[in-house]
Order: sequence, then C-alpha cells, then structure tokens
Amino acid sequence: MQIAVLTFEGFNELDSFIAAAILNRMKAKGWAAHITAPAAQVTSMNGVTVAAQKPLEFAGEADAVLIGSGIYTRDIAADAALLDRIRLDPARQIIGAQCSGTLLLAKLGLIGTLPACTDLTTKPWVIEAGVTVIDAPFVAHGNVATAGGCLASQYLASWMIARGASLADAEGAMHYVAPVGEKQDYIARAMAAITPFLGDAKREQAA
Repeated sequence: MQIAVLTFEGFNELDSFIAAAILNRMKAKGWAAHITAPAAQVTSMNGVTVAAQKPLEFAGEADAVLIGSGIYTRDIAADAALLDRIRLDPARQIIGAQCSGTLLLAKLGLIGTLPACTDLTTKPWVIEAGVTVIDAPFVAHGNVATAGGCLASQYLASWMIARGASLADAEGAMHYVAPVGEKQDYIARAMAAITPFLGDAKREQAA
C-alpha cells in the first residue's frame, strides 16, 4: 500500500506527521506513507521545513491519499492550477481528509452532499462550499473519510489500516503509539470511532 500524505505550505505538523508515522508502522507488510507536496520543500505553520518525499502528482498513483490541513488551505482551495494537479479516484483509492483538508476534498468534488467532519475554524468555509458538517471527530462514506481536530489523525490512520489490512493491524499500530498505561483506552477509542464505518466483515472482526 503506497500512501500519499498531502502536505502543503503552512501545513499542520500534527496532521501530516502523526498519520504518516502510524501508517508507516505497516512497513513490514509493504506499506509506505510519503510526505507528498507541490514543491521540493514546504514549511509548516510553525516554521518546520521538510523535503517532499513525493511530488503532488503522486497522489494520482497512490493506493491511498490523506489530505492534511494548514493555514493557507483557503488559498490552495482557490488555486485551480494547483487543484488540477491532484487527480483522485475514490473508486480505486482510499481517501481521507482532516480539518481544512476537508475543504480541499469538497473543492475536488469528492464529498458532494455527504456529511463531513472538519475543525471549528474551517467549518464555515466547508459549509460555504455546500457541505453539511457534523459535530463528530470522524465519518466515512465508502472509500472517503473526513476527520475534525488535529489529534483525529489517529482515527484516519487507523481507518486506513483497517480498510487496507485488518482491524488487528490497526489495533497493533495504535498500541505502539499510545501512551504507556493508557494503551487499551486509546485503542478502544479509536476502534469505536472507525468500526461503524467499516464493512460487515470488518465489523465482525471487532465483535
């Protein structure tokens, strides 16, 4: 599973790095999450500069795509030339977006009238784009998921692992990153968030 973690100028480190780190717990099974950006380097909202591992066009080739948030998302959403470089196919790819990344997903036409999650700051912009926003940390419709709140990146990563591999793999990845003494609580919370949005076979695994 090759995963593009879309990371733009002014990105939120928690979105891109937490999700990528959890997903890369699956390296032994051939998974790889790549920081994917429109330029050779991008600088975060807090001044952390990172080198892109893949160009933006990799999003069209990847098996899965996560769209993170950032302080310039409204500008990116208005940049038709930049959006045109992002070619996604929910029939083939597993796609997730977090916080203001949900706005980009809406602008790409991948949400439509489906309810979605986002952060409180972005909420009015997503509503303005014609999307119904719900007060929840995570929701998925088939191959497309959205999450709201920086730490909801763990739900997106867990959902993607559960979809692409198994619930046991998702639990294992969460077990590794969760705080000592609270691991079972974190795992239970993540599974409770994502399990309702998995197929029947996956839900039976959790029963």
